[in-house]
Amino acid sequence: MNLRSRNKRHAEMHNGALNDILFILLLFFLIVSTLANPNVIKLALPKAASNTKAKQTVVVSIDAGQRFFVGTNPVSFSELQAILASKIPVGEVDPTVVINAEESVPISAVVSVMQIARELGAKTVLGTAKPQNAPAR
Repeated sequence: MNLRSRNKRHAEMHNGALNDILFILLLFFLIVSTLANPNVIKLALPKAASNTKAKQTVVVSIDAGQRFFVGTNPVSFSELQAILASKIPVGEVDPTVVINAEESVPISAVVSVMQIARELGAKTVLGTAKPQNAPAR
């Protein structure tokens, strides 16, 4: 007399879809991480109606305390010319220095960075924020 059941069931978990889900999550995080810009210093930029794009060779930021940053690294004004000279690639056609200045920064600080960039042979672009109520064209 065999009292054991012949139809034993084995608990199994199907994980075929798990690979697809992990691949989609990996792809999502790779795409999102490329969109994030780590060279950002939060500034309240002045507003402008036009939106001109420029090739960013070097980004110089000036905050409300008139502290200068090249990328995200703080620098003193006396070191700015030497650091910009090392950051601008040699032989590049039309190197560009993008200046992001807080609204409250005196224009003399912005002009002094523009003069340094001109001495180094680079073009300057002043970064602005898009206004909330932009006029329709």
